[in-house]
Amino acid sequence: MSDLVPVRNALISVSDKMGLTDLAAGLRAAGVTIYSTGGTRSHLEKSGIEVEDVADYTGFPEMLDGRVKTLHPRIFAGILARRDRPDHLETISEHDIEPFDLVVVNLYPFAATASRAGVSREECIEQIDIGGPSLVRAAAKNQNDVAVATNPEQYGEIIEQLQTNGGTTGALRRQLAAEAFDHTATYDRAIAEYLQDETVSGEFPQTMHVNLRRKTQLRYGENPHQRAALYSDRTDRSANLVSARQISGKELSYNNLLDLDAALEIARGFARPAASVIKHNNPCGAATGDTLLEAAEKALAGDPLSAFGSVIGINRTVDVATAELLCEPGLFIEAIVAPDFEASAVGLLTTRPRWKDNVRLMQVGRLDESGNKVTRRFISGGMLVQDADCLSSSSLQWKTATETPVDDELWDDISFGWEMVRHVKSNAIVLAKDTSLIGVGAGQMSRVDSVEIAIDKAGERSEGSILASDAFFPFPDSIEAAAKAGVAAIIQPGGSRRDNEVIAACDEFEIPMVFTGRRHFKH
Repeated sequence: MSDLVPVRNALISVSDKMGLTDLAAGLRAAGVTIYSTGGTRSHLEKSGIEVEDVADYTGFPEMLDGRVKTLHPRIFAGILARRDRPDHLETISEHDIEPFDLVVVNLYPFAATASRAGVSREECIEQIDIGGPSLVRAAAKNQNDVAVATNPEQYGEIIEQLQTNGGTTGALRRQLAAEAFDHTATYDRAIAEYLQDETVSGEFPQTMHVNLRRKTQLRYGENPHQRAALYSDRTDRSANLVSARQISGKELSYNNLLDLDAALEIARGFARPAASVIKHNNPCGAATGDTLLEAAEKALAGDPLSAFGSVIGINRTVDVATAELLCEPGLFIEAIVAPDFEASAVGLLTTRPRWKDNVRLMQVGRLDESGNKVTRRFISGGMLVQDADCLSSSSLQWKTATETPVDDELWDDISFGWEMVRHVKSNAIVLAKDTSLIGVGAGQMSRVDSVEIAIDKAGERSEGSILASDAFFPFPDSIEAAAKAGVAAIIQPGGSRRDNEVIAACDEFEIPMVFTGRRHFKH
């Protein structure tokens, strides 16, 4: 027995009109009668598509500024009646009710409205859809007999099945029903979280839902034997890798995405033209400059050996001069993320270097919007949630702890180093000079090991550099190593029981040290 269901009557009431005209035209070409309401009906009639008015069908007018349109027994009985139940069919026939075989509904844009700057509470409340979720749930419940579409991306397959099979298959209806319940669940979660934010001031909510949708299946994860996929957070409005446009290059890998995200976050943190070079999720180079070309030159010079096979983050449109630099022989770049790329720069990057066919160019758009304000990390049995470490640093809150004062010309490097150290895995030490990263010690179990690694990376360039530490120095041994390398100033949170010993060591070597009072651990 075939599970194919012909579509004779369709109910359409949508907020998002994308693809609506093509859908309706396809339905009419298949002989489907369309019932519709308000703005949807007007939109279709203006497109020359014949539509039955729901108000005429129910004999009941829309009222309360559109709050009541489809909430009527003639609508819901037509959706919920089971076609395999003679008593159901007899009942709707007795009351002259048409059975609906397709329901096309998407909901008021509550989440988009609530995320708008300056939106009022009243505006948000008016975007709470009542009839829409009810229609969707009714159709999804009766999936044996009714198809339900909640997303314009579903329209093509529905029309294709009508043209090919003369109706919808059971497999498609079950798939659409699952997506429909996910759609209403996501919608209700957005409303609940908005109302929770009003009532739970300064605390994390009692319940937290992760609203993600699979965007693509990746080739593999960190290693070839691990499966992987990329999911999008539909509530995130910031410039990000998931919503970025890939201009060229091979498919992005799991590791590419992690590194590009790190590169973007560093570049996003600077107002001046900036570039960051990421290798294995840590910066091996970063810099700011008066021009993007200057910033990129300094960033690549930070650790040229490690920069081979890296990804690059940039906070300005990639221009021809910067593209020329990135095309120089001896460089190999996996991917570049930037707000935009000049057309000529794209031409250079995709035709000149030997890696021309492979480089991934990711356009994320303007970086005005900041990244996530909350970070989430899954652990066995649950999830850790915290405020993101994104508070801007202010030198007004800093304190020079040593008797040795800070030379005025060092403050730009001190500020740059303190911004950079938040992006390096703990124990984190960075050396900076001329607002560029010249040495990094990351992820070591001992802070003095990180200091020595950063100094070794910097080499002779450490003379006159500044040193930034993500947390306090427990002993003065790191200060002694910094002094031998010619470090000119140190910035760190302070707060150790041995702060006095560390300060005394700095004064002994005439190295000024600044306390920030804020730690930048990144585990």
